[in-house]
Amino acid sequence: MGPGPRNLLTDVAGIKVGNAEDPARRTGVTVVVPDQPAVAAVDVRGGAPGTRETDALDPTCVVDGVHGIVLSGGSAFGLDAAGGLQGWLAARGRGFRVGPAVVPIVPSAILFDLLNGGDKDWGDRPPFRDLARQAADAAGDLFALGNAGAGLGATAGSLKGGLGSASLVADFDGAAVTVAALVAANPAGSTVMPGQSSFWAWALERDGELGGQPAPSGALADLDYEFRLPGSIAKEGANTTLAVVATDARLDKAQARRVAIMAHDGFARAIRPVHTPLDGDTAFALATGAVDLPNPVAGLARLGMMAADCVARAVARGVYEADSLGDFPSYRAEHGHNLGHATGREG
Repeated sequence: MGPGPRNLLTDVAGIKVGNAEDPARRTGVTVVVPDQPAVAAVDVRGGAPGTRETDALDPTCVVDGVHGIVLSGGSAFGLDAAGGLQGWLAARGRGFRVGPAVVPIVPSAILFDLLNGGDKDWGDRPPFRDLARQAADAAGDLFALGNAGAGLGATAGSLKGGLGSASLVADFDGAAVTVAALVAANPAGSTVMPGQSSFWAWALERDGELGGQPAPSGALADLDYEFRLPGSIAKEGANTTLAVVATDARLDKAQARRVAIMAHDGFARAIRPVHTPLDGDTAFALATGAVDLPNPVAGLARLGMMAADCVARAVARGVYEADSLGDFPSYRAEHGHNLGHATGREG
């Protein structure tokens, strides 16, 4: 088992990712576009979510595939981004067909980045529909990490947050199965151990993707159970970490929901505290159906385990790849001198 060739969500064949940013406003949009409609599910664990069309992903609902997923900054304003991708898809004839009508199904979730110092005075034309269309135009197999897409305005506790991705490919009784995650890391909690340079997810690092993480210097028996609001953030709904997990395994909607549920364990392995009243933590799962699982029950459990590890790595990688912005220093600016080695960075 090891990462795919790109160590990105697009290691799952048939999945494209695109980013677009507005640097002056310190916000952005990331879109995930499958080549063909993909089975999808969602699980929401944060206390302050902002979502669109997630009810359609319930296994009891008629929609059997989605045409795109949007992760956006902008808090509730960012929900406009789904309309931008929806229009882009409809113009290309891609969507759920009801007679002659074509309706793209585009679930989305947003994170809060309104207090990061950017110019948010956009009046009655928030930029997110346009950013989603730009991201769709840019969608492909390679995409930038860190201060990119929905990760541009993200923060992670006192550090700069960002967009991260990671993948794993494993042999399932002779069938090669890929699982990958894309994360916009914007948590209220910390991704770094207190008094250390190590990410909470340090032990899951693959191939130097986190710069060669140092092992923690000792037991954390004296953990501080106080929680202090980061920076100027002082109200509920002011953060959120978003994830899209994808696999080429064949799953139905109920099985995909189980993968989304298990994927949240990756948040818990990478962020402390997690799923707080301040976060809208949301995980989507996509399945393209290219590979049949030889053992559906055991295979599903293994998929969920891999998904959680990919999410944890993607959270840390999003923070590791980010650059300092405004009052929020990057992880590498604060801790880079303690790293074992640096690796090439996407974008």
